[in-house]
Amino acid sequence: MTSPEKQIATSVLVIGTGGSGLRAAIELAERGVDVLVVGKRPKADAHTTMAAGGINAALATMDPQDTWQQHAADTIKESYLLAHPETVRIVAQNAARGIEDLQRWGMPFAREADGRISQRFFGAHTYRRTAFAGDYTGLEIQRTLVNRAAQLDVPVLDNLYITRILVRDNVVFGAYGFDLDTGARYVIHADAVILAAGGHTRIWRRTSSRRDENTGDSFRLAILAGGRIRDPELVQFHPSGLIEPENAAGTLVSEAARGEGGLLRNALGERFMTRYDPDRMELSTRDRVALAAYTEIKEGRGTPHGGVWLDVSHLPRETIMQRLPRVYQTLLELQMLDITRDPIEIAPTAHYSMGGVWVRPEDHGTGVDGLYAIGEAASGLHGANRLGGNSLIELLVYGRIVGEAAARYSAELPAQQRSHAALADARGEVDELLAADGPENVRALQRALRDTMTEHAGVVREETGLHAGLSELDDLEERMRRVGVHPDLAGFADLAHAFDLRSSVLAARATLEAAIERRETRGCHNRSDHPDLDESMRVNLVWSGPGRIDREPIPAVPDEISSLMREVSTAGKLVE
Repeated sequence: MTSPEKQIATSVLVIGTGGSGLRAAIELAERGVDVLVVGKRPKADAHTTMAAGGINAALATMDPQDTWQQHAADTIKESYLLAHPETVRIVAQNAARGIEDLQRWGMPFAREADGRISQRFFGAHTYRRTAFAGDYTGLEIQRTLVNRAAQLDVPVLDNLYITRILVRDNVVFGAYGFDLDTGARYVIHADAVILAAGGHTRIWRRTSSRRDENTGDSFRLAILAGGRIRDPELVQFHPSGLIEPENAAGTLVSEAARGEGGLLRNALGERFMTRYDPDRMELSTRDRVALAAYTEIKEGRGTPHGGVWLDVSHLPRETIMQRLPRVYQTLLELQMLDITRDPIEIAPTAHYSMGGVWVRPEDHGTGVDGLYAIGEAASGLHGANRLGGNSLIELLVYGRIVGEAAARYSAELPAQQRSHAALADARGEVDELLAADGPENVRALQRALRDTMTEHAGVVREETGLHAGLSELDDLEERMRRVGVHPDLAGFADLAHAFDLRSSVLAARATLEAAIERRETRGCHNRSDHPDLDESMRVNLVWSGPGRIDREPIPAVPDEISSLMREVSTAGKLVE
């Protein structure tokens, strides 16, 4: 007997309680629109809190010659020309307004002695344009947005897992889900739905995403609703993730550790970056350092646990305590390691989904009427390499724009058309999993998937390995048919894990198929069997389901931006 379903109606439903979801909800509430925000983890602990470095905007507080056009040029160049020029223009041109919003709501930005917002170099930026709050920028942004949402009485259901977006004839009318504690079912009717449920980096063994987040939920929800995925193969691997302990594998060691003078060595004690980027050494780009570390490990010069050493112990203790407090504290807590005395064992870790749900640049509509996607769930800004600090400003800019677009769509919708069949499908999917009593363990299958992706679609890929990954995925999907789901007194987490697994397998298939199709090396995407950049592949790959990939041309870069695209001097700067 299915438990009674709770019925909720709202004008706009936001799925995801991170920075982009909350910013959209704030915009809707300020416009007087009825909005509900739901998430599968507490809003104060959303993934946005993990972002350390900073948030970009051409405020020109430190370098008066900086402009939004230069910000756009740097972003497109760093994307290896795969970013959508109009998406980039919108973010760069509206970035200052995003910072103003945060200031107005009490964000404690670091400031110069005269009160100006302080900005620093971060990555391949021509000028200093990264505003920050210590090394806790994402945490402070999330706190600011949570507080503003509370002031506006925005309702947030923290413990609600959305399993399906409800659609009739390519028009959304809500979503279906369940309470993670009680298992109570929810039918949420909404004129518009904003998908802000993150990326898919948790499908690798080492990842900076914590357990049960960024499992590809956005990919699955969008595809089942009739949406598409753009460039799923473009995943940024951060060079420095922890290896131990296993339950925290992939936890980031901030790149500030390299920026402050940390040294990278292999098991032989060699500063191996001399082989890969002798000019910039440890200050090289993320993709290059990650590839260098991967190569050292693969060629047998790795550390005992399969990594490389990052050493800051030669730095003054005072420098470490003042400039790297989070790194120091993290290593003490996780490994009882004192970084003022001992090196850190690190390896490349899956960090950011630069691809995501296909969206229009102007309003992040998905092509499904009433369905929008924002944040790491979306695509278009980052291309083949994300410029450090751009992801946080993207949340602010498109959160506002999509909130405005969803408000307008809801107001102009003549009637909400519903579908009993769509609701029955969503209901039946949950019923089916709750009745599943097979021998296969969901967690074991998740681990198997992560092993497959790490082995065959990691920092370096090649055709044979990618096809082997697809074959393993076929076997895994067969095993999923025999899964057992067992809710208990602690709640319905097992059911959530089963849905996470379905999302992750879909995201993995999209990634593997697109990685096969992109037969070139470009930015984060390293094909050992196609080591050169292919000009004909300056396209976005759009995946609409198994075996269905289209090549989408990218518009030309406007002259006012292309004329500013040049090599950026990185002397003395950490390049991201």
